[in-house]
Amino acid sequence: MRSIYNFLLEYFRGFSEFEMFAKPAAAIITLISLIFIAWLGYFLTRLIMIKIVNRIARHTKTEWDDILVHNKVFNGLAHLVPAFILYYSADFAFPEIHQDLGELSPEKLEALSVDYYLGTAGFLLKTARIYFTLIIVAVSNSLLNSGMEIYNTTPYAHNRPIKGYIQLVKILIFCMAAIMIIAILIEKDPTVLLAGLGAIAAVLILVFKDTILGFVASIQLSANDMVKIGDWIEMPSRGADGPVIDISLNTVKVQNWDKTISTIPTYSLVSESFTNWKGMEEAGGRRIKRSIFIDMRSVKFCTVDMLNRFAKFELIKKYVEEKENEVREYNKKKKVSDQDLISGRRQTNVGIFRKYLEVYLRQHPQVRQDLTFLVRHLQPSEKGLPIEIYVFSKDIAWANYESIQADIFDHILAVVPEFELRVFQAPSGSDLSKIVGKIMD
Repeated sequence: MRSIYNFLLEYFRGFSEFEMFAKPAAAIITLISLIFIAWLGYFLTRLIMIKIVNRIARHTKTEWDDILVHNKVFNGLAHLVPAFILYYSADFAFPEIHQDLGELSPEKLEALSVDYYLGTAGFLLKTARIYFTLIIVAVSNSLLNSGMEIYNTTPYAHNRPIKGYIQLVKILIFCMAAIMIIAILIEKDPTVLLAGLGAIAAVLILVFKDTILGFVASIQLSANDMVKIGDWIEMPSRGADGPVIDISLNTVKVQNWDKTISTIPTYSLVSESFTNWKGMEEAGGRRIKRSIFIDMRSVKFCTVDMLNRFAKFELIKKYVEEKENEVREYNKKKKVSDQDLISGRRQTNVGIFRKYLEVYLRQHPQVRQDLTFLVRHLQPSEKGLPIEIYVFSKDIAWANYESIQADIFDHILAVVPEFELRVFQAPSGSDLSKIVGKIMD
């Protein structure tokens, strides 16, 4: 390029009317030629490299090379050719001397400046070095993205996401690149700048507080297997209730059931409490925990007629008969007469009803029999006697789960009167009106 510059300089000086423009014209044309040659080198290198790489990728069975092509790793490497061309041609407008400019006399410098631009080489060298730095950053970024995609194809990527670590490495690369570019521009050793960073470490800690906290939290989340993409979490303090769709260095994104997105700081999942429903999904059962309140005024001992009627129910026929025989044998030993309702043992309608619920749920096709299974009394209150159903459905999908739960309690509410029980219900305005009407009558 220096030969081209010298040729153009002498050529333009051959025209007396262009002599004063010979030097800038030669420099501009040479610089344009240099840029064109660098672009042509990039274009040809990229064309040849992409063809070769694509051909290799198509004939291999591995997926990682396709990911490298997709993330344009080799496109970034093709930029090295124009960078080298620019670097080794930067001194085209600089004289061939083996001394530093500072060692030359003012007269010598003035003589050289007639034919050459003494500052152009330094500017172009800085530009080439910055170009190299940006190429390294771009290629490193593409390689990190490719590495994350390749890792995500492995079976353990779902439980151990590395997106947060990749982001941290990117931040470090960008920071180092920024230091290198500043060092190139001010012509200082980058280690001097790194030493100076110690003086502003406190400021950096404040600026990158969330990043540092997020990095530490992401390590804890991953090491303790607290949460991963796809987990259904519930965090009322942050208004989050739904599956995790993204985990990054600073934030965790949760898509709520109403399709809104809640963004939670990563460190909040360590410092605050949240519920992860993945245990329910892994167990394959979703809990049904609901009570039905029985009016305690409807609870009573069973009469013979009631027992005969209950014995006709197929689900509890065997229980009623066996229990009644057991009660009779006990009362017979204790010499308790049938008219003495409180000295011996008697079956109650609520006890038989509770047994009916147990047998009914044991035979229900959508209830898990191998998980916790309870039909129990809770403490009576002003609302009546709570009979709680505590079982697990086989289907954990929300809509299906609600349908199973509704079907169970539809049946329970409908069958309650068959046991001469009443469901408690707070008096409404119409109930009070009827009572007042009867009093007035």
